[in-house]
Amino acid sequence: MKLKIGDIIIWILVIISIAVALWYFFGNSPTLEEVILTFLLTVVFTMGINLSRNGMRMNYIEKDLKTLKSDVKESFNKIKEDMNLIKNKLKIK
Repeated sequence: MKLKIGDIIIWILVIISIAVALWYFFGNSPTLEEVILTFLLTVVFTMGINLSRNGMRMNYIEKDLKTLKSDVKESFNKIKEDMNLIKNKLKIK
């Protein structure tokens, strides 16, 4: 599995969030708002990374669907030509 820079940043933020939460519970140094802020930062950044990855996947799917559409259209045109050829050879109108 290849780690990307986004994955590394997410893991660093998760570790920092856990460290700040433990520091709050045992050392009582950061405020509750700072703990919540670190967790929210981690969640928002994770969602942003996942959305950008899904957006890239959607671009690939869109290209594949356009290719499929043109292939299907071309296939139906060939079938239509073949049917017209058969119709002309049988002289059915």
